[in-house]
Amino acid sequence: MSGFAERVVVVTGGGSGIGAAVAHRFASEGYAVVIVGRTRDKLRKTAAAAPTDGIVLARTADLTVPEEVDALIDSVVTDLGRLDVLVNNAGVPAFGTVETVTPKEWRNAMAINLDAYFHTSHAAIRHLRATRGCIVNVGSTGGLGGDHGMVAYNTAKGAVVNLTRAMALDHAPEVRVNAVHPGFTLNTGITAGATSDLPVVRAFADRIPFGRVAEPEEIAGVVAFLAGPDARYVTGAQIPVDGGLGAANGQPRIEM
Repeated sequence: MSGFAERVVVVTGGGSGIGAAVAHRFASEGYAVVIVGRTRDKLRKTAAAAPTDGIVLARTADLTVPEEVDALIDSVVTDLGRLDVLVNNAGVPAFGTVETVTPKEWRNAMAINLDAYFHTSHAAIRHLRATRGCIVNVGSTGGLGGDHGMVAYNTAKGAVVNLTRAMALDHAPEVRVNAVHPGFTLNTGITAGATSDLPVVRAFADRIPFGRVAEPEEIAGVVAFLAGPDARYVTGAQIPVDGGLGAANGQPRIEM
């Protein structure tokens, strides 16, 4: 597609899970959506499943390579005329402790879960300034607190928290920057194929006040809110979407 659009959003990691749900949500709201990832088949399936009359375009890029990211963002603005929203969502799970994670595994986790957010933001910020647009970073509750056996992932997602805050300060009021932090969510990379009746999913759900884990569409709704006009005075925010899990102090339920 070539031709100017009224509103344009780039969603990284848009081939599945939360990224796909975010892309479809923005498409339903009239945005021209560009989904980015490394697997063309997944991106094409997401684009083909877009809401009727929605515009979802697939672009492949390695977000850990700055030159590819620069070329990607420039091509979006050249083809569509503008950029209004960047959703940084691409990510990978990483398991292990500081004793067991290899340097290669550590660097890979940082490159995708953190460095890619910097590269896309660096490439997009001048275009977003021109439209008084915004960035929404998809972090994780793993960046707001620790998990067992996920030291690299927790570190990268924790850095996303302060990356968001620093960018919000640096670029206000022209560009708003906020973060959404999902808890356990079905149909994402780490939970692909999982169902609510699996023991591991049930174990998570039992600790969540809502009594269930999240669906990708529930994360997408909060992302859309932060990108929309009702959040025009919100920047630097860290919004957990965790069914109330973060409200607990860790103590067990006591029946009186």
